[in-house]
Amino acid sequence: MADRIASTYPMVKYLRREALPTALCPGCGGGTVLNAFANAVDDLKIDPKDMVVVSGIGCSAWIASPYFLADTLHTTHGRAIAFATGVKVGLPDKKVVVISGDGDLAGIGGNHLIHAARRNVDITVILVNNFIYGMTGGQVAPTTPFGAKTTTTPYRNIEHPLNIAETVTAAGASYVARWTTAHVYQLIDSIKKALTVKGFSLVEVISQCPVQFGRRNRMKEPAQMLRWFLKNSVSIKRARNMKPEELEGKFVIGEFVNREKPEFVDELNRLIDEVYGR
Repeated sequence: MADRIASTYPMVKYLRREALPTALCPGCGGGTVLNAFANAVDDLKIDPKDMVVVSGIGCSAWIASPYFLADTLHTTHGRAIAFATGVKVGLPDKKVVVISGDGDLAGIGGNHLIHAARRNVDITVILVNNFIYGMTGGQVAPTTPFGAKTTTTPYRNIEHPLNIAETVTAAGASYVARWTTAHVYQLIDSIKKALTVKGFSLVEVISQCPVQFGRRNRMKEPAQMLRWFLKNSVSIKRARNMKPEELEGKFVIGEFVNREKPEFVDELNRLIDEVYGR
């Protein structure tokens, strides 16, 4: 199977052969995210040996481990960014990337996400947002849309979702973008930018989960969810001229911020040099 895939898919050189074929659910957007990440790494000609890819717990955590062929850390639930920060401090020359889900990074690990952005730690976070705790049974998440149904909100969700990209922008990240899995080329371009920016960078990927989220919300087929993304996506430029009620249920997509700021590890090492008189 792996050899047959290798003959038709050039990005297989970035994948662990023993992990193929994928164990992700049929129609899951995780494969699209993995493909986009591999293409970004390939376009930038980054040697995977110079990378450390970190994930937490959940469906999207599998994108990094076991699939991507690099040094990987599969960490405890919600702690991927904390582990990644330690890796970056200890190995500042490594390209450190976190790939995990919304429940892991913005729910269980929400404070780590905010404070890594505030510190502007030089790590790249690819946060896959499928609106639900997919691996553990389809429970409501901090990102579940208002009115959506889940196993723990069978009638409808009465909470408004956390706006991840906007929150991380306000926290102080150097680079923030949001796309859906229906915007593949834009997603690849933003991942490339995120990998080259100095400082904390986040690419939020709105991704389909037809098995847990879709079938409870009248979108059993992956294509239905992709059409939903396209129909309800609004560019940042257009969103600026829309009222909050007009943006309810919409996905604001594009590049939120790209700025230069002092980076945490550089400042830490500068302080160490000052203290020890180097």
